[in-house]
Amino acid sequence: MRAWFLSAGLVLLLLSQGAAAGTVLIVGDSISAAFGLDTRLGWVSLLEQRLQKEGFTDKVVNASVSGDTSAGGQARLPALLAEHKPQLVILELGGNDGLRGQQPAQLQQNLASMIQQSQKAGAKVLLLGMRIPPNYGARYTQAFEAVYSNLAEQEKVPLVPFFLEGVGGIPELMQADGLHPAVAAQGKLLENVWPTLKPLL
Repeated sequence: MRAWFLSAGLVLLLLSQGAAAGTVLIVGDSISAAFGLDTRLGWVSLLEQRLQKEGFTDKVVNASVSGDTSAGGQARLPALLAEHKPQLVILELGGNDGLRGQQPAQLQQNLASMIQQSQKAGAKVLLLGMRIPPNYGARYTQAFEAVYSNLAEQEKVPLVPFFLEGVGGIPELMQADGLHPAVAAQGKLLENVWPTLKPLL
């Protein structure tokens, strides 16, 4: 009888350890790929440090690619889901779609597909919203921004309304190209995400 209790206890311990650890998959573009920076200083690396500091055992997989669009992310996602089997997928895409003037309706369709694929694979999804510079015209910029809130409501997923809040348009927080956040901005990017991300872990 004692041996049975020991075996049962061991099984429960192993199960609890397995449940505690998960994989967070980040599918993004240059902002999450830490373009122009030492990747160890990027917000994704800071996220890994925050998880360890707060006692989370989740593994972070950064599958972000500089220059990627929502179409590119959509094409890459099935293989990423199959390989990493994430419990949480963070989608940080759309900026390059906007800069190329692609149709917001297509962006919404691509991201919706990525959300649905992730959920079908058993993962939660966190969507990071983006905006584009006003020089693209009010009609386009408003339609672009609305994609993210529409998706959050339609697909029932949590949303960070503007990932670059408090960073975009502030010269001292941006690199010389005015498009990519500097080292000084990476902590702010994490703080923009963390309150919405933490409950999903």
